[in-house]
Amino acid sequence: MKAGDKIKTSRANWSFRGSVFKSFDKHINKSVPLYLETQKLYENLSDFFIMNKSKIIDIGCSTGTFLGSVYKRHKNNKEKKIIYEGYDTVPEMIKFSNVKNKNCKIKFSVKDALKVNYKNSCIVSSFYTLQFISTSKRQTLVNKIFKGLNWGGAFFLIEKVRGPDARFQDYLSQVYVDYKKKRGYSDKEIISKSLSLKGVLEPFSTKGNLDMLKRAGFKDVMTIFKYGSFEGFLCIK
Repeated sequence: MKAGDKIKTSRANWSFRGSVFKSFDKHINKSVPLYLETQKLYENLSDFFIMNKSKIIDIGCSTGTFLGSVYKRHKNNKEKKIIYEGYDTVPEMIKFSNVKNKNCKIKFSVKDALKVNYKNSCIVSSFYTLQFISTSKRQTLVNKIFKGLNWGGAFFLIEKVRGPDARFQDYLSQVYVDYKKKRGYSDKEIISKSLSLKGVLEPFSTKGNLDMLKRAGFKDVMTIFKYGSFEGFLCIK
């Protein structure tokens, strides 16, 4: 099956492995509403959370675009010795990230987000990543992120979200199909992508995400981006 942008997949088997990295940036910019604008928003927000001798960690870093942008934004701040770390479970993505950001002092590594050391972090970012992690492990991961963040640090979270009930979910799904069609995807490509994500992509609702963040310990949480099925949160410890 073809999901568009030269990406091939199969039923209930969406994967970022193989040659997906070659088309990833084009595909996500085209298929996710305001993707670049949202990354820029969080890049701007990073100014408020930079801490001396602390870490900025991006999990599910894919091609390293966001972390590379944040590094370039703050690289001339010599007083605050920031450590930049990007993690992904896809070796091809990490290899590409290192090439793409070869002039940046960023450590990109293949590692499961649950095994990352978040201690002494001023910022942890997760853009469309938790939705691909088993629901049975998601709370454990967010708990670990909260614990590792420095006081006053931030968790940048963007997820695809489900509607609060069947009616709203139906509205959101149909509007998103229309969006993708206007972006040039064929009906066959849209259906193929949907079939490939069965059992792989499991988004929570807005309430589900907020409840999870609250259980982890986050009290100061705000939605700073919302476009249909896509939502970005700013979570401050």
